[in-house]
Amino acid sequence: MTHVIFDLCIRDGACAEVCPVECIVPGQPEDEWPWYYIDPETCIDCGACVPECPVEAILPEEDLPEEYAYCAELNALFFTEGPGYAALEMGS
Repeated sequence: MTHVIFDLCIRDGACAEVCPVECIVPGQPEDEWPWYYIDPETCIDCGACVPECPVEAILPEEDLPEEYAYCAELNALFFTEGPGYAALEMGS
């Protein structure tokens, strides 16, 4: 499984700072990708990001409330069809 950032995300960035595999990326351009995103292929499900989120916008995929289930797909799409890791360069 993976962890998922959902639409309560306020782009605080603390989650990305503690990720041991660096799989959390801020969306760019921000108007198209407004949150941080977790790469489901790279996430090791360690949970280090969860307590760092000030608005509790990160959960294990299996614990997502039904109304946020679509966010798991959005996180994956960011890396398959969106900018993915290239967003790090775009945001610099």
